[in-house]
Order: sequence, then C-alpha cells, then structure tokens
Amino acid sequence: MRPRKGPTSSPLPGVGEGRVRGAEVAHSAVAQAAILVDQIVCRYGAIPALDGVSLTVSPGEMCGIIGPNGSGKTTLLRAMDAVVSPERGTVLIEGRPVAKMSRREVAALAGVVPQRTGSGFGFTAHEIVSMGRAPHLAPLAAETSKDLEIVRAAMAQTGILHLAHRPVDTLSGGEFQRVLIARALAQGPRVLLLDEPTAHLDLRYQIEIMELLSALRQGGIALVAAVHDVNLASAFCDPLVLLSGGRVAALGRPDQVLQAPILEAAYGIPVTVVPHPVSGRPHVLASGAARQLTSEHR
Repeated sequence: MRPRKGPTSSPLPGVGEGRVRGAEVAHSAVAQAAILVDQIVCRYGAIPALDGVSLTVSPGEMCGIIGPNGSGKTTLLRAMDAVVSPERGTVLIEGRPVAKMSRREVAALAGVVPQRTGSGFGFTAHEIVSMGRAPHLAPLAAETSKDLEIVRAAMAQTGILHLAHRPVDTLSGGEFQRVLIARALAQGPRVLLLDEPTAHLDLRYQIEIMELLSALRQGGIALVAAVHDVNLASAFCDPLVLLSGGRVAALGRPDQVLQAPILEAAYGIPVTVVPHPVSGRPHVLASGAARQLTSEHR
C-alpha cells in the first residue's frame, strides 16, 4: 500500500505542524519587537567595531548598553539609527528593515538623543524641540497647529515649558538634556536611542534624567541607552547588554549581567558586586572602594 500523501505522511507526527508553529512564533517575535538587531557586523575601514551583535527590545523596555570605552556602544546606537550600515546582519524597527528606509522614515520611528556637543547657535528651547517635527513636514513647510500641540506636549512631558523662550546656550546641562529628549519625543517615535544621557551631569540631574526616561516607558516607547555608569544602568535599565571588544559579553537582567567575573573580564579590573541597600539591585564597587567599605564596617 502506498503511503498517503500530505502532512500525515511525515515520519514523525506533528513535525510539519511544529515547524509552522515555530515560524509563526519567530514572525510574531519580530513583529512584537520595537527594535531587533540580528547578528550585525560593523567596521570602520579595516577596524572591527561590532561582531555578531544581536539584541531585541520590546515596547516599554529600557535597555541599557554598558561596556568599556571603545567596546562598540555608540556604533550600536548608530546602526540602530541607520547612520552606520552593517556589513552583515539586520536591524529592524517594528519589523521594518532600517536599511530599506529613507532618513525621514527612520526619524519618524526612532528619536535620537546625542551627547551634547557644540553650541545651540542662539536657538531657544522651543525652537530646538520644534525641530523634532521635521520628519513629518514637507520641505520648507511651517508647523501646523497639530505640530505645535505635539511640541508643547513634549515640553510639558519633560518639564521644560517654562524654558520655552530661553536660548539653549543659557541652560544648565540637565535642562539642555531635557530639551534634547523633548525634541526626540516631538518626533513621535516608537524607539528612543540615547548616547550617554547623563554624561557631564551632577548627581541630581543624573537621577532626574534617568527617572524621566524610566517614566517614558509607560507610554510604550522602547528606550535604548548607552550608559557609562554601570550602577545607574543597574538601577534603571532592564535588560542590560554588556559589550566588550565589539561583542556581546553578557545580556539579561542586571543580576545576570553585573557579576564580578563577567565585569572583570570586560573592564580588566577587579570589582566587588553587592546588593544595593535600598533597591537590592546589583551595585558595583571597584576593588579599592570595596576594601575601604569592608574596613569601615569591621
């Protein structure tokens, strides 16, 4: 008797169905991810910057990218924003490959908050934030009343309405950082990419900026932030990605990534990891600070 044709002729019952379900799950994971990075390789000439980096960030997550200087943090953000084109691999925002999008299309989906550089050229806070509407406007077109409402909402959300008419060159570092975040929010993005958002800020402004970013998650925005301070990253980010030499050295919850052997291998210094006395999250101490803390409690 000839075997019947069709799905029932499979030697292992359910194998065909399992493959279909697996493909459906994979497609669903891609569709649900705010941003997906799959095995990207980036080089600057002959110099490797990223080697096989993969990462998925869901809506409402705040992913912290940590690692020593030169580990590839900024390059990863630039690849997500399609400023750097990977030699291999794929970057998707809401299931769409950024390599096939125009700059305007990418900017409508991903807002970028860079490190502060240069002068504000006399622009006011309101003018800077209004620039975030550019991806949604025709060339040389003026903002509509709807655009102005969006700009005002972004400034209210970041607490800078009272700074609207101030030249940004007169603002403090923390105030200017809020202006840059508001500009990115005015784009109406689904993903927010931040390069060292607390750089050069004092302790108060560091906490205020990280609390602001954390609050943005409630609106479903996915945030990816390169963070220099591993303890700030531990306090506010989940998941964490630790880069070392352009590769992912660890990926997961703060307690999975911030482990002494992993950090020592990446940063090249001995560290001690202890629970934070308030949050219980991992808190990293350099060896000298750890020894001093131990001696003070003897």
